[in-house]
Amino acid sequence: MHGYQITFFTQQARSHHGKPLADWLVRLARELDLSGATVIPACEGIGHHHRIHSAHFFELADQPLCVVMVVTNDEARRLFERLRAERLQLFYVKTAAEFGVVGEDEPRADDADSVNIARD
Repeated sequence: MHGYQITFFTQQARSHHGKPLADWLVRLARELDLSGATVIPACEGIGHHHRIHSAHFFELADQPLCVVMVVTNDEARRLFERLRAERLQLFYVKTAAEFGVVGEDEPRADDADSVNIARD
């Protein structure tokens, strides 16, 4: 499948509608029936104001977080429509991506009808 990997950048203490923003984004992904979302904590980062954000032993509020979603074109459209409607200001990176699942659900090599070979 083809679509996008969208990565949102935020901090642990940032909230939206009274919920931590990263949690709100994960719940939004579920509400929009997206394939999934992953929250990745970071040790340190530099924000757009050139201020260092980091997780400290006793205080995690400033810890940088990434929320990553892999979505189809239609899912990306619905996601950004909702974010605009929420009037949420949030930095993101949107990268074209090919995605899928490897394993038991893959077509077998001897099943000629299900093999699709892409040529560049």
